[in-house]
Amino acid sequence: MLHFITGGQRSGKSSYAQKLALQKSANPVYLATARICDEDFRQRVERHRSDRGPEWTNIEESVNISNASVNGRVVVLDCITLWLTNIFFDNKEQMVDEILTTAKTEFDKMMEKEATFIVISNEIGLGGHADNEVARRFTDLQGWMNQYIASRADEAILMVAGLPVKLK
Repeated sequence: MLHFITGGQRSGKSSYAQKLALQKSANPVYLATARICDEDFRQRVERHRSDRGPEWTNIEESVNISNASVNGRVVVLDCITLWLTNIFFDNKEQMVDEILTTAKTEFDKMMEKEATFIVISNEIGLGGHADNEVARRFTDLQGWMNQYIASRADEAILMVAGLPVKLK
């Protein structure tokens, strides 16, 4: 089962995903993809950690998400955007379509696992057109990956102002 939750920054994606996971399992997995890059981001990660209780199994994997041992579990993957950022900057010499192929391959390997996945992503292309090439390339990558995941999802939710809007 694949649940896809997307939306803007601070739209309620993580809270919604965590509540859904706890409805499905008494001991869900939180698969975190972030790389801590500065003090502000470290504090954001700590806030997310403190939001979760001891019933959660935390796994940190910034690129090779399919390496996580999650068979038979309910897994919140938070988030595709940070995961793609890691892949993007690890492979910045490649074309966007090559990076997208790498990401799809890794995502597909993860989806082969016998688990329920609740995948969080961001809709970063809803704002203005980026003013630099790197940002435009990443926005394209993010949009195409979101479309790919949504096409595979059993359920897709768009979070707006803390409210879930069912897309699929």
